[in-house]
Amino acid sequence: MSSSVPSSLKTWERLPGIRELDGIEGAYFFVDRQSGKAIFISLWESEDAMQRSEEMMRPFRAELTRVFAANRVDVEYYEVGENLVQEIRERELLEQELELARSIQQASLPKEVPTLEGWQITPFYQPAREVGGDFYDFHLLSEGRLGVVVGDATGKGVPAALVMSTTCGMLQLAAGALDSSSPGEVLSQVNETLFARIPQNMFVTCFYAILDPKSATLSYANAGHDLPYLRRSDGYGEELRARGMPLGLMPGMGYEEGGVSLREGNSVLFYSDGLVEAHDPMGEMFGFPRLRALIAEHADEEERSLGDFLLDKLYSFVGDGWEQEDDITLLTLRRPAPLS
Repeated sequence: MSSSVPSSLKTWERLPGIRELDGIEGAYFFVDRQSGKAIFISLWESEDAMQRSEEMMRPFRAELTRVFAANRVDVEYYEVGENLVQEIRERELLEQELELARSIQQASLPKEVPTLEGWQITPFYQPAREVGGDFYDFHLLSEGRLGVVVGDATGKGVPAALVMSTTCGMLQLAAGALDSSSPGEVLSQVNETLFARIPQNMFVTCFYAILDPKSATLSYANAGHDLPYLRRSDGYGEELRARGMPLGLMPGMGYEEGGVSLREGNSVLFYSDGLVEAHDPMGEMFGFPRLRALIAEHADEEERSLGDFLLDKLYSFVGDGWEQEDDITLLTLRRPAPLS
């Protein structure tokens, strides 16, 4: 019997199971399927009740051990008095909040990727355990044009997820109502609306681009987001620069616009800061210089897409046992070279 709960509890999967006994508040199973271990935690109303529990719990523990042993799972037992019950409850509330944030975020992301003849669009999204505010979206515009947005709301958990979801909706409405060829105009309108509706300590970085697949041109504006990269077929990488303040930070903002022609074999990489701010076991950051070098290194004729190539390099960099610090979003827009 032990009264010390392992610090790794938050990484264990919870299984349903409560047994009501005299003096017990609740009982919980957790299992780590990879290691083949399980824990049983009993929460007692008082320290006295916990001290009296030995005779009551002995046959129950024996039966539980027998059942789990048949499935080659070792069980450890922990008994917790009133001084730790509150800590367990707080952890449960945190897990519920994290799950709610994940649900909000997932519901706000697009369910399908648009299909454009002669173009490849490949999104990748991987949330951190403590969900951030990453998002991406697509806007179907008139004359076959496509709006592409990648952004990040500040903060973590439910507040970030709510601001992210609100911003996605505002961008969709503004893009549809304006049906404009000006991405800066869309960002300006969303900034005014968002400023009046989110907490003062929060804001959203966002890069908004409009692709005209017929002319193979990309116009764009930036609200304080990490600069995307245009990778040309010769391996040269170019930042897509445009100045602008994050959304929701200050009213009356204008957004500088840029534009570029996309030739066959060109790719554009949109991403969030979860990629460049990832750390290896020694604390070194993945960083922008490494990202630029890898973009130049990637060969257009490789079977792997630019996004898959960068993810492979990221996982090699952070190593095994990496605890992801922030959401990671990658979105590649590619105009493939014709097959010879």
